[in-house]
Amino acid sequence: MRILYHWPLDPESRQARIALAEKNLKFRLEAIDPWNPPSEFLRQCVEGVPPCLIDKSSPTVHAIYGARAICEYANDCTDRRPLLGPEPADRAEARRLCDWFDRKFSTEVNAYILYERVEKSLQSRDLPHPPTLREGREYLKIHLEYMRWLLEKRDWLAGRDFSLADIAAGAHISCLDYIGEINWKKNPEIKDWYQKFKSRPSMRPLLADRIAGLITPPYYSDLDF
Repeated sequence: MRILYHWPLDPESRQARIALAEKNLKFRLEAIDPWNPPSEFLRQCVEGVPPCLIDKSSPTVHAIYGARAICEYANDCTDRRPLLGPEPADRAEARRLCDWFDRKFSTEVNAYILYERVEKSLQSRDLPHPPTLREGREYLKIHLEYMRWLLEKRDWLAGRDFSLADIAAGAHISCLDYIGEINWKKNPEIKDWYQKFKSRPSMRPLLADRIAGLITPPYYSDLDF
């Protein structure tokens, strides 16, 4: 049995869910409030924040923390549906882009937009700070332009094949899309990529997630948006 502790609108948690589903690995979800984690979770997951995978499917229980470790672990659990390319250069590019989204995108975009519109709304009830939002949205434009440049010459972000890079990017983009922060009319190339990503069976459960107090745009769950 595998248990994935997660928070529904956390990009790292979403990556872990998608990767496990892509590899057809069975797991049970346990939602965790990242701002008030229960003691049972803290006893099992020493880092104290989701995502955390507890894998009891073998005699030895494994605890894997963080999106990168969980996604790579899922990929290594079975040869079915590889999430990294066959060549070293392909794998290096996918990992580079994973790092780009988890570090640079998270710092320059999520730390502004998700913090202002999600964390503050759910925790402090304070209104978003407009100058901070504007700064995050300017950074978002730069990142979307970079994605557009990549997709001009590639079928998927890291190359010809769907990979962990697409899972990382898609998880971050889907969280922003949940709160209507992506202008799809101005980003048709990225929209084409996201439609392919969004249509994968691994994304269906995530598109059904809803968080009290946050309203999704009407097209959020629509595969033909």
